[in-house]
Amino acid sequence: MSMASAKRFVVALEALLTALVLVAAVAVHFAGNSWGPYYTTMAGAEAVPSAAAPVAGASTGSYAWNCGRNERGHRNTANIVVTPGKPGPPHHLHDYVGNLGVRDLSTVADLAGQPTTCSNGDASTYFWAVLRLAEPGHNEHGGSPQVPASVTMKYYGNPRGPVLPMPRLLRVTVGDAYAHTNGGAQARARWTCSNTLERQTMKYPICDDGAAVVRIFDFPSCWDGRQLDSAKHREHVVFPITGGGCPVGTFAIPRLQITMTYAVPHGTRYLIDAFDDQDHDPATDHGFLVNLMPEARMVRVVNCLNQGQACDDTATGRTAP
Repeated sequence: MSMASAKRFVVALEALLTALVLVAAVAVHFAGNSWGPYYTTMAGAEAVPSAAAPVAGASTGSYAWNCGRNERGHRNTANIVVTPGKPGPPHHLHDYVGNLGVRDLSTVADLAGQPTTCSNGDASTYFWAVLRLAEPGHNEHGGSPQVPASVTMKYYGNPRGPVLPMPRLLRVTVGDAYAHTNGGAQARARWTCSNTLERQTMKYPICDDGAAVVRIFDFPSCWDGRQLDSAKHREHVVFPITGGGCPVGTFAIPRLQITMTYAVPHGTRYLIDAFDDQDHDPATDHGFLVNLMPEARMVRVVNCLNQGQACDDTATGRTAP
């Protein structure tokens, strides 16, 4: 082989090796992003911020109770807060725990006297968009709704002072079903995995094999003291400001946190039900409550929080205040 031919061979070999490296890099890139823009590993998720330090007289207690996991399959397209008396789009289902009286055409007025799944007699309704597995053979809305492996209901107090009781029929909203198209200012989605609870993300987490997907709703807890609802369903109950206190003109009420876990098979995509123009963006996650907790039970909740007690009424059939 001549010197010129050898040089051409070396140049060609170098070009081939470079091309192979680029192909490998592209393959790695696409493999790492094959889940799409709405999924993430927990490696880069944000650390959960430290809770504000309570001041003297703060309501540092907690109250836990059990309303089940929607084992009964109580689901429909209604939203008695936003569109009472009207069914919603057929692909946008809500899961319900608590009050069993919510139907497609229900209004808040229909809930009084209805049975409940809550062990402490709480007749409130709590609802959120269902989660589905994106299984092969199903359309863009995914497969069957997934029943959570667990649902934890807990009320907390306020680090800057005592809380007041929630009034009967108070409506409270967390998140925004239209966050994908309206800028996301009201988005409150929080997700993590059961083995990385110290970090959270607003995307769907890709959890390690054996770890459960965890979905968290932290509801606003500063009430204006007057309205049971408002035009956009958010103005009358707002989130605390930096430091944990309530904005001027609002009063602290019990802060609801609902935590759900899902046994999503490892390597399986999943998504929440969303309106057609929202692309199943996890930022559109949202939940609601309508308070019908009996007055005596709400008094117990407030006393537990204000007196710094960790109260647990999760036992089935427990009814004593």
